[in-house]
Amino acid sequence: MSPKGTKGIVAAGHPETTRAAAIILEEGGNAFDAVLAAIFAASVVEPVLCSLGGGGFLLARPGEKADVGGDAVLYDFFAQTPKQKAPEAGLDFYPIDADFGTVTQEFHIGMASMATPGTVRGLFHIHRDLCTMPMPRIVEPAVALASDGFTVNQLQAYLFQVVGPIYMSSAASRDIFAGTANPDAPKAEGETMTNPDFADTLDALAREGEDLFYRGEIASAIAGDCLSGGGLLSIADFEEYRAHQRHPLSVDYRGMRMYTNPPPSSGGILIAFALELLKGMDMRGLSFGTPAYLERLAKVMELTNKARIESGIHETTGSLLDPDFLAIYKSEILDKPQVHRGTTHVSIIDAAGNAASLTVSNGEGAGYIAPGTGIMLNNMLGEEDINPAGFHHWPEDTRICSMMAPSLAVEPGGGLIAFGSGGSNRLRTAILQVVVNLLDFAMSVEDAVNAPRVHFEGGLLNIENGFDDEVTARLVADFAETECWNEQNLFFGGVHVARLKRSPGGGKVFDGAGDPRRGGAVEIV
Repeated sequence: MSPKGTKGIVAAGHPETTRAAAIILEEGGNAFDAVLAAIFAASVVEPVLCSLGGGGFLLARPGEKADVGGDAVLYDFFAQTPKQKAPEAGLDFYPIDADFGTVTQEFHIGMASMATPGTVRGLFHIHRDLCTMPMPRIVEPAVALASDGFTVNQLQAYLFQVVGPIYMSSAASRDIFAGTANPDAPKAEGETMTNPDFADTLDALAREGEDLFYRGEIASAIAGDCLSGGGLLSIADFEEYRAHQRHPLSVDYRGMRMYTNPPPSSGGILIAFALELLKGMDMRGLSFGTPAYLERLAKVMELTNKARIESGIHETTGSLLDPDFLAIYKSEILDKPQVHRGTTHVSIIDAAGNAASLTVSNGEGAGYIAPGTGIMLNNMLGEEDINPAGFHHWPEDTRICSMMAPSLAVEPGGGLIAFGSGGSNRLRTAILQVVVNLLDFAMSVEDAVNAPRVHFEGGLLNIENGFDDEVTARLVADFAETECWNEQNLFFGGVHVARLKRSPGGGKVFDGAGDPRRGGAVEIV
């Protein structure tokens, strides 16, 4: 994308999400006003990936602190486990099969799959701390989309098809998501979708505030349905939910200081661990896309997974970055011959240097719509990835661990990069590869995002289309298990990047890219 504009840049997972944020920037709002507008809009146009019934994280760096060494801050508003469990026999908790075309995957939904949602609390917390525009103005683009309707695009239609059993599982969800031509299936590409209840809910929230959701009729309705219908959430779960501010994790790499999501979430520290392993290695000397480079990268991914398992508490205490612990894994690389889900992300930087990197998730959705709101709640308690001890064995009243890793980077000379990804456990390897592309191979933002990727986990190397045929053949020969993809695919994440470059004379140039794997769009204002 050719650099232009003076007010800021937005990169996100849908053109309408990007446009909502751009409208706010055009009217003089800052990056934080814009990122809230983007998430409200994404809840309308990216409903499989984003909902006010889910949770997320914002990594923010206010511009006025940038020139005095001020640190970024992480806002944690991810989902929380319920305060009390109940006998399994009475729970509304059941499996559905998601059809990805070549493979099916089982997810669990129902009211007992719902964790306490944090998105509404988090967005209002951010608004109080960082925003300049009134909330009623910030929600207007999303209200218009929900009221007037929008056209379902190819990616959203595909996602509806994959998780169709969830979005057709109740009368309330069918009222919103059922197709026009075929009301027994979700909306198809090209059909118009509206959500008037959600438009009214946004209006009411903007006027009345977050207590409507956490202490008012919305919380009461959800808690009442859970009590009578086999769910676990209570009024106390909503009333006592709080967003947290944390100090971000930071790591230096190739002269850049990167800030990312700290423990108790795991995605950020695993990315930092992988970057630490790559320090001291001449990645550029290996050349992008060569067998030597890709085998080194796969080895780093393998050791990161190994360290995650072997370190135990290290992952949540930060000891994973202990130099002695790192040395064990660095030597294992150097001694070798060279041979989640439903997530979306928004990156915004404005002219004042405010930077916002926000990732949200609703799992796949529980199938339950909070009465009269148009909001589907999450199914975080039904996701295997975040229930390693098995379903119904989670600790009560505890923040759920997440792989999400919204990130910011400060470059030498004061440039800024905001980036993050959707993609469950693949998002950290997607982010890692984009960082290496930008800093080791000096690619443009667009090339760094569009370059083909690999993902190594559980002994299987996934290889995206785009590498030379000879390179792919070499990898297939060298690795015991491989999966070759014929095209770019959302399996490999969706890294949306916004960048502000500063010239020696003080000039500013915006650049960015939306990842085409996940419907990415970018707009410079």
